[in-house]
Amino acid sequence: MPSGNQTTVTEFILFGFTSSPEMEVALFVLFLIIYISTLVGNTGIIILIQSDSYLHTPMYYFLSNLSFLDLCYSSAIAPKMLANFLSHSKTISFAGCATQMFLFAAFADAECLILAAMACDRYVAICNPLLYTAVMSQRVCISLVAGAYISGSMSSLVHTCFTFTLSFCGSNVINHFFCDIPPLLALSCSNTHINEILLFALCGFIQTSTFVIILVSYAYILFAILRIRSAENRHKAFSTCTSHMTAVTLFYGTLLFMYLQPSSSYVLDTAKVVSVFYTVVFPMLNPLIYSLRNKEVKDALRRTLERKVFSQ
Repeated sequence: MPSGNQTTVTEFILFGFTSSPEMEVALFVLFLIIYISTLVGNTGIIILIQSDSYLHTPMYYFLSNLSFLDLCYSSAIAPKMLANFLSHSKTISFAGCATQMFLFAAFADAECLILAAMACDRYVAICNPLLYTAVMSQRVCISLVAGAYISGSMSSLVHTCFTFTLSFCGSNVINHFFCDIPPLLALSCSNTHINEILLFALCGFIQTSTFVIILVSYAYILFAILRIRSAENRHKAFSTCTSHMTAVTLFYGTLLFMYLQPSSSYVLDTAKVVSVFYTVVFPMLNPLIYSLRNKEVKDALRRTLERKVFSQ
């Protein structure tokens, strides 16, 4: 820590959800099942996209990165949370807390940008199909994904550096199950006004701008679909977008609630419940959303299983 920082706290205690041992065991089992499902589902999506040549398109390139991000930011939170359910100390080191915050914020911000890139991909595919190959070239797709990771990391680095140069000279008990920015700001004995402005500005810019991009893209997509005369073609166009729209609604609904509300109305106990959804539950739901509601993914899975059967 910088020499000018008067921090006396060397570790934090993650309060979690409850102090009841019986409830902790039940929650451990529940979240372990969810985390294992997240690992299996997202890893399966990545392997399926890589192994099936029919899915080597920009849309599924973005989807494989989305699954990778779900794996990463879920793994930044879930293992420590699961360990704390079975531990009495529930401590996390100062460096460990900073690392957890950085990784989670970086991957979550990158996910917002990937979701926006997926919306743009659908816009070009439906509204300008003749230009699709030229516009969504491999170079463009790689640049969009690289930009998402770099932008997410830079935003997260700013938040982490500004948060951990604050003084924590009182209680070291974080009323949360992971090292998120708002509960740490509530714990600090420094003036957090600048941090709150940064949180609102950076998170607001990334989340709001990407959300607007998605809304505008789908407004154009909707108008284009309504002009299609064939009911079958309209249904096909809608089916390529419903999975992404479902994922966007679930993800942005919780994020905008968490990080764009005024600090005066921020309630940590409510925030914990909401945080569970986008940190633990949503990464598990993504593979289900994109597999159950996507004919191409289901067909690719069928082809893969058939190849396995015939090879044996």
